[in-house]
Amino acid sequence: MTTISIIGSGNMATAIGTRAAKRGHTIELMSRNTAKAQAVADQIGNGATIGTYGEKPAGDIVIVAVLYAGAVDVVAHYGDSLAGKILVDITNPFNADANGIVTTPGRSVAQQIAAVAPEGTHVVKAFNTIFGHVLAQDRPLDAFLAGDNDEARVRVAAFLESLDMRPLDAGGLEMTHALEWAGILLMGLARNGAGFDVALSAEVH
Repeated sequence: MTTISIIGSGNMATAIGTRAAKRGHTIELMSRNTAKAQAVADQIGNGATIGTYGEKPAGDIVIVAVLYAGAVDVVAHYGDSLAGKILVDITNPFNADANGIVTTPGRSVAQQIAAVAPEGTHVVKAFNTIFGHVLAQDRPLDAFLAGDNDEARVRVAAFLESLDMRPLDAGGLEMTHALEWAGILLMGLARNGAGFDVALSAEVH
């Protein structure tokens, strides 16, 4: 397995890190809140460590697990230390009522991240169509992804497969805005009868 770096120390960072660590990946957590990152690393166990926020992540795959409003600034802050990395954007840019998104076509969070990321960095959106507590249940799930580079999407798909998830590749970076709307679709289903243990999936024949 490989080293996965996660920027953030919230519920999604915990859920992804725990699921990955159970399957042999080495987890590095990086957060402005060092104490919180250490607590999450202790919770994850399996050798999870914390890195210094803003310095070069150890993993080739770096999961940006912060709220959407700060994601672009975080990537800009890391700057050239992310060169050559695969950045996984998991954000959902919901509006205040979580009944729509604040981004527009061509300006998804993933596209905004790609615009400030250093040369040689590739951005893939994934995990945003899965509730954190559902991910933490550790059952098989479908995971939609989209990104700006074929090889990067293959790498992220392989990582998802290693987590007992079925990767569903939606295509290029332009599709990341559609995935943000898929996050709202999930929220709508959850609120209108499906419940918050619901997960999106697709039948591929």
